[in-house]
Amino acid sequence: MRSARFRRSRRVAAVTLVSALSLTALAACGTSSSSDDGSDGAPQSGSSDPSAPLDPKTKVTLTIDCMPPTAKAAELKEWKEDVAEFNKTYPNVTIEGRSTPGQCLEPPRFTAMLKAKSQPDVFYTYFTDLPQVLSEDGAADITAYVHDKSVPALKDIDPNVLNSLKQDGKLYGLPTSNYTMGLLINRKLFKDAGLNPDAPPRTWEEVRAAAKKIAGRGKGVAGFGEYSAGNTGGWHFTAQMYSIGGEVVDASGKKAAFNNDLGRQVAANLHAMRWEDDSMGKTQLLKWGDLQKQIATDKLGMFLAAPDDIAYMVQQLGAAYENFGMGPIPGGKNTLAGGNNYMIKKGISGDKIKAAVAWLNFKNLTVGKGQFDWARTKADGLPVGIPQPNFWLNGSKTTDDAARVQHATMPVANFKAFMDNPVAGKNEPPKAQEVYKVLDNVMSGLLTNKDADIDKLLAAAEAQVNQVLANQ
Repeated sequence: MRSARFRRSRRVAAVTLVSALSLTALAACGTSSSSDDGSDGAPQSGSSDPSAPLDPKTKVTLTIDCMPPTAKAAELKEWKEDVAEFNKTYPNVTIEGRSTPGQCLEPPRFTAMLKAKSQPDVFYTYFTDLPQVLSEDGAADITAYVHDKSVPALKDIDPNVLNSLKQDGKLYGLPTSNYTMGLLINRKLFKDAGLNPDAPPRTWEEVRAAAKKIAGRGKGVAGFGEYSAGNTGGWHFTAQMYSIGGEVVDASGKKAAFNNDLGRQVAANLHAMRWEDDSMGKTQLLKWGDLQKQIATDKLGMFLAAPDDIAYMVQQLGAAYENFGMGPIPGGKNTLAGGNNYMIKKGISGDKIKAAVAWLNFKNLTVGKGQFDWARTKADGLPVGIPQPNFWLNGSKTTDDAARVQHATMPVANFKAFMDNPVAGKNEPPKAQEVYKVLDNVMSGLLTNKDADIDKLLAAAEAQVNQVLANQ
């Protein structure tokens, strides 16, 4: 599972590409692909029929990006083990994993790679990258290759997750992870304020009341935190709009949809918390990473986040799993959803596509194997028990959830409110990064100006977003 910080940068830094917070690394860690004709210099076996299973005698080489770097010793060990196990069934499929020092690709390099058609055979993207990939004619339509023979657990994958990888009914990728946003809390601060950490606030009115209690204890502690810079403010404004049943862009994808009563409700609540309640702290213009540091050091009571922020704060900031909990997003109408996946390069042979699907099925889509081998994950000192990724339904979900609990390295009961009260996820709006950049102005205006005019902020943002959407 990739940490939250990697995901965020693709979502929140794609416009400000030179930002120092370009934390996500997206896709293709290699700069070239193996032969597109699939021959690899050797005779081919197998059937060209997409519905037929991959013949174990088929000899192909697959280039695959985002193999863990040497610095991630445990993850790299597991990758190598999975290749060896996969080759027991498919001994003639050569997996050429590629990695780069530090992160897997930054957004500018990803875009350049697509334009140059230099992506590996199997390349890493986020759900929101589908339009960009298809605009460059970069991904194969794998609809015919993905069925219950090639992906036995296909019926148990959340259709909303698969739909994020489809356009016009055609499937272009297979998921590795998904997320929905909820309310992340500091359990210690909740207890100190006399609040029940096992019952996080479920409405924005309850958030406001809890934030006042937490901040009211002083010591420089904020009750609730929000972003307002680096596109992250607009990202969270969108999440809050979704949470109360609103939209940011209308169904046509061509008009802003936040300059209304629901938009004013979000804005007025934040402005009141900041200036009337003094429950959000005096330091503003925060971006991704700032709130994580605050809550990890017991200086912040709660903020909106995805579950894997918790692993980042423990592994990178030295916090303890026991100190965090999660509940569903307040309001509960909808929540912002997303995830990451692998796509397959357009133009490679049918045998290569079959081999790629077989690898992705083994590595990422089989309960108890690959990324879902929770016993191994625990033995290797990696986190087990975070609620997501969890795109399983039916029997697969039951089996996987039980294994997560059995091998958990953290108190999974802390996330019970989040797990027991799922909120329907909604995808990000079109032109998301450009829309978020505009909405940063709304958030920063609300949180840095006591005399902010909410109507003017929303009207100005509406005009700018309409201009952005007109340029699609």
